[in-house]
Amino acid sequence: MSKVHETGHDGTKPPAPDRLPLPVVDNHTHLDMARDDGPPPDLRAVIDEAVSVGVNRMVQIGCDLDGARFTAKVVDEHPELLGGVAIHPNEAPRMHERGVLQEAWEEIEQIAAHPRIRVIGETGLDYFRTGPEGVAAQQDSFRWHIDLAKRTGKALQIHDRDSHEDVLRILKEEGAPDKTVLHCFSGDIEMARECIDRGYFLSFAGTVTFKNARPLRNALSIVPLDQILVETDAPYLTPSPHRGATNAPYLVPLTIRTMAGVLNVDVPALCRAVSEASERVYGPW
Repeated sequence: MSKVHETGHDGTKPPAPDRLPLPVVDNHTHLDMARDDGPPPDLRAVIDEAVSVGVNRMVQIGCDLDGARFTAKVVDEHPELLGGVAIHPNEAPRMHERGVLQEAWEEIEQIAAHPRIRVIGETGLDYFRTGPEGVAAQQDSFRWHIDLAKRTGKALQIHDRDSHEDVLRILKEEGAPDKTVLHCFSGDIEMARECIDRGYFLSFAGTVTFKNARPLRNALSIVPLDQILVETDAPYLTPSPHRGATNAPYLVPLTIRTMAGVLNVDVPALCRAVSEASERVYGPW
């Protein structure tokens, strides 16, 4: 889920960007979520809009039990979708307090056995929305999800908000899965270097297009093409110039074109690299 508060939402839908020259993957989207208490998105329409601009594959992320159940259902119905499931780090302390976290983990593990669920995540740490009293439960849940990813051979997608040092420490302590993705990467250039050295994949969202995101663009600039992914984190983090509107996978081309400029590569080369990296992480659709 989102790491930055959006601003300027005026209810208008951004126009479709120009189609990408080669297809890419939105490797993290929440098609079960609506913004501002609105109706859930029309799933078929969302997918068709994305495909029309070259975003022909998506990873739907369910980060609570309802979202995980939804994900298991829609990946069977829509060949453009693969799925990821987990208990989000902000949910884990609440479930722990109610005494239902272990039960939730068990259901997540059952759902994760589905062959089109290729991701354990988003899991990780969030010290912005959860205070010190929730840290222990978050960290325990993060460690459990790391273990599940390794036991199942699935990719791990990590949510990291205001928790860079602990995320990297716990991954080192537990031993990261072979395919580890920093979803909506928000670290600086030094963190990017460490993640690159460890072989992690860094996924960039619409935040990289924001005017105040120069440190994030600096981090992106050093990432090898074979470790880069792109995402929307829809319905949040809409790329410029539509920041604040509802995000959707069809807006990925705006982020890709900004990323290509930062990396000083042409757009087709970046599309090809992102597509190939996505299939190395998640397998064929």
